Amino acid sequence: MAVNIVTRTVCLLIFLVMFCPNTICDAANKDVAIIIDDFGGNVKGVDAFLQGDIPVTVAIMPNMPYTTEQAIAAHENGLEVIIHLPLEPKSGKASWLGPNGITVDLSNEEINKRLREAYEQIPYAVGLNNHMGSKAMEDKRIVGLIVEFAKTNGLYLVDSKTTPHSVMPELALKAQIPCFENKLFLDDTLSTTQQVQAKMQTFAAKGNMHQHPIAIGHVGVKGEQTYAGIKAGLPHLKKQGYKLVFPSAWTNSQIEQTLQKRNGNK
Repeated sequence: MAVNIVTRTVCLLIFLVMFCPNTICDAANKDVAIIIDDFGGNVKGVDAFLQGDIPVTVAIMPNMPYTTEQAIAAHENGLEVIIHLPLEPKSGKASWLGPNGITVDLSNEEINKRLREAYEQIPYAVGLNNHMGSKAMEDKRIVGLIVEFAKTNGLYLVDSKTTPHSVMPELALKAQIPCFENKLFLDDTLSTTQQVQAKMQTFAAKGNMHQHPIAIGHVGVKGEQTYAGIKAGLPHLKKQGYKLVFPSAWTNSQIEQTLQKRNGNK
């Protein structure tokens, strides 16, 4: 009897290692991810993140002066690249949205055109998250087009959670494509290095409450403080046994295959 129990246990462990879903395996690995938004311009923190040794995911806005250049630099420095797609908010200055943002008054054809342009401008992109978008992320027509585009091009999605009523997770689930959610913003326009470090400590303390823990920071006015605060906060993650990874680590091999097919020998 004891031998049979041991045999069954060993077989179960082998099965889990070989065939377990990504979600189960990822939970055991205690992986977390950090995304840095708002790349594409000449702002503070860009060089620190692109030339540094923190494995962050670089979210790049389309239609910016250095969009393509920074995507290439990020990839060459071993960082993951995603599209930081400007979507209409409920409030805020129009300038914050950036050029050629997607608004709810646009036709399907125009939205698909802007999605294609963003994708073409950002080489090596394997995912997409929203810039602002508290209004557009609640619109099933808009988000449905984004989800369809992501599925067609093998991209994963990250809901930045600029609204608690986002329909992206629901629509992505129906389309059976990877969609992850931001759990914590690490900074704002007034953050100091110490405040970002404190947010990193919070992230480390609460990471085990989520299946795929993601935190988001920004380059910009306080970009250098954000970089310094994240770097100073890495020991908090290590102390809790977390490993910093890219979100693509939580997807199947489709993302890698899509990237190789798209970029060839680049």
